[in-house]
Amino acid sequence: MPTIHVDVPHGRLHVLDEGDGPPAVLVHAGIADLRSWDALALLLVSAGLRVIRFDARGHGASVTDDVEFSHVDDLLAVLDACGVQRALLVGNSRGGYAALETALVHPGRAVGVVTVAGGLSGLELPLTSDEEVLFAEMDALEEAEPVDVEAIADLDVRVWVDGPGQPTDRVSSDIREYVREVDRALYAPGRVRGRWRGPVVDAAAQIGSLAVPVVAVAGELDVSDVVPTARYVAEHAPRGSAVVWPDVAHLIGMEQPARLADVVLALADDLGTWS
Repeated sequence: MPTIHVDVPHGRLHVLDEGDGPPAVLVHAGIADLRSWDALALLLVSAGLRVIRFDARGHGASVTDDVEFSHVDDLLAVLDACGVQRALLVGNSRGGYAALETALVHPGRAVGVVTVAGGLSGLELPLTSDEEVLFAEMDALEEAEPVDVEAIADLDVRVWVDGPGQPTDRVSSDIREYVREVDRALYAPGRVRGRWRGPVVDAAAQIGSLAVPVVAVAGELDVSDVVPTARYVAEHAPRGSAVVWPDVAHLIGMEQPARLADVVLALADDLGTWS
């Protein structure tokens, strides 16, 4: 499996570059690393795409100093290091922010976007009262000293893997344990994660200028603002569409990789060839 390391300001990114054909870049969620794409990447490579994925700063095998950084800048650095001018960008959750904002700010670098349970900067939607309690609990756990890593992992699994209020046996125990493992590494003593600079553009206000097609994938078992966000993208992007599934939550690429691969490959077929 071809592995490279890409130097970025005050950090180094661990990158996997697999397959031949038109390039697609997979950008993982904040509670994950590039392994969350294992099953999807295999399907896309088998279908003839070149698949590039990387650990974000502080995640997996990527490292960073304690500095502010931009996911968009890091994504561009990966494209440049891999010799890719334009790619199909697929992003989960916070990775969806990065993918969509890259397409808006650097339109020549993306041929299309698939957001998977992705947020949209500038779009503020209400949460349920139960969800507000969960997020307040997360804020308190992350601010506590010392950090209770197992409590954070438990809450992340309940919210982002199971889905708020969903049974604990809804998804594979392997997925639940994977997120626990990622959290343990992220919050380990001495781990430096850097500081995400946050969205670089008001995507909700500017999405009407998006020139490339975007497919917003969402699950009804996710946090309640995710499906409305996907529908907003479909309604306001000139070439936007939404795919909403009733039986998945946030880590759709792990829950249903084959189903998500079908969405990505359908868009790739519509796009033709790019490099």
